[in-house]
Order: sequence, then C-alpha cells, then structure tokens
Amino acid sequence: MDYEILWQEYKKNNNIEAKNKLLETYIQLVKVIAGRLYTTYGSNVEYDDLVGYGIFGLIDAVEKFDINKKVKFETYAQIRIRGAIIDQLRSLDWIPRSIRQKAKKIEETYIKLENTSGKNASDMEVAQELNISIKELHNTLQQINSFHVISLEEKLYENNLVYTLKEETQNLPEDIICDQEVYKTLQCTIDRLPEREKKVISLYYYNELTYKEIGKVLEISESRVSQLHSKAIARLKSQVENL
Repeated sequence: MDYEILWQEYKKNNNIEAKNKLLETYIQLVKVIAGRLYTTYGSNVEYDDLVGYGIFGLIDAVEKFDINKKVKFETYAQIRIRGAIIDQLRSLDWIPRSIRQKAKKIEETYIKLENTSGKNASDMEVAQELNISIKELHNTLQQINSFHVISLEEKLYENNLVYTLKEETQNLPEDIICDQEVYKTLQCTIDRLPEREKKVISLYYYNELTYKEIGKVLEISESRVSQLHSKAIARLKSQVENL
C-alpha cells in the first residue's frame, strides 16, 4: 500500500475513504501505546478503554498532521495518542485522595532533605524523616507509582518535552518544539539522579521499556523498578512543577 498516495488523497482532496484507511493502518500504534500504559495503570483501567482513548488521539493526529513537514507521522502520532490517553485518565480522577496525600508528603520530604544537604536523599533518611520503616516507605512508593507517573507525564506532554527526550527536535514543526531552557532544567535534574534511578528513567522514557523489561535489563524485580521510578519522579517533580 502506498501511504504517500493515501496522505495526498486525504490532505489535498479530503477523501474520507483515504482517511479511514490511514486510521486502519496506524491503529496498531494505538494498541502498542495502550499496552505499555496498561502495565502501569492496569489495576485502575481496562486495556480496551485505553485503546479507545488512544483512538481519539490517532484521529486528531491524522487530521492535524502536516505532510509538508519533515517529521515522521509515527513520531507525531505517538505524542497525540499518548496525550489523549493521559488527558482521559486525568479527567477520570481515579486516584484516591489518600494516595495523593502520600505522594505529596514524600515529594515534600525529598525536597526538604535535598535542599538542606545539597545531595540526593537516601531511603533511610526519607524513612526517618517520615518516621516509618524502610519497608513501609517501599510499599508506599509502589502505591503512589501510578499517580507519580501520570502527573509527571502530564507535565512532560504539556511542555512538549517528550519530543526533546526522543531527540527529534531538529525535525519538528515549529509549534511543537520544546523550549530549550525547560528541557535543560529537566535534563540537569535527571543527570543528578542516583545512577539506578537515572537508568530506570532512561529505559522507561527513552527506550519505552515496560517495568518487566527494565527489571530484566537491571536484574531486579518489577516491584523494585516501580520503587526506583517513584523515587526518581518524586525528585523530578519538585523541579518540573515550576516549569
């Protein structure tokens, strides 16, 4: 199938049949993205619902894509699809208030300790500050993982940082190029993360691996990946919230 002909037919002649064929062609992209997000949010939402939300993003991507710009449709569509899913998850507001409160308390603790010492806070220091055991801290980090991921990803997509993280800026349409100052702030914060947390962030956002896949790469359990991710996000959010 000649995709270029389909794009020309749709964009220049508003051929609805061509549009539908394009949607059918790229529906697999929605399923892949929904599947990856399902590994994070699966306990709160059905896979088919994520696919449904993503389809709206795909439709939006096909309608708004500029075939004259030198950017791959797949790259552009991924952002629209993922953004549509995250927008819908945010609107559902399925995260309990108790989880939000725990997340906020841990974020504030990281900020307090790290601003005071000028270095990354350890699990022991955070647990002591919160007056809880290490085990309880790790359990809490797993509980708040979904909240942390979605709240950070909202900010990443709002600021178009995902494009920059994927190193696609040189080919992007002008209206979606990430502000370089914003990117540098986030990049510097990521660089200061403890090594294992930095690896988890890199593998999750750059390489788009699932927790299970990251666990195999780092030779740790999925639950440990979840904990490391939550800790990294707690550190990052204090910087990203002000972007």
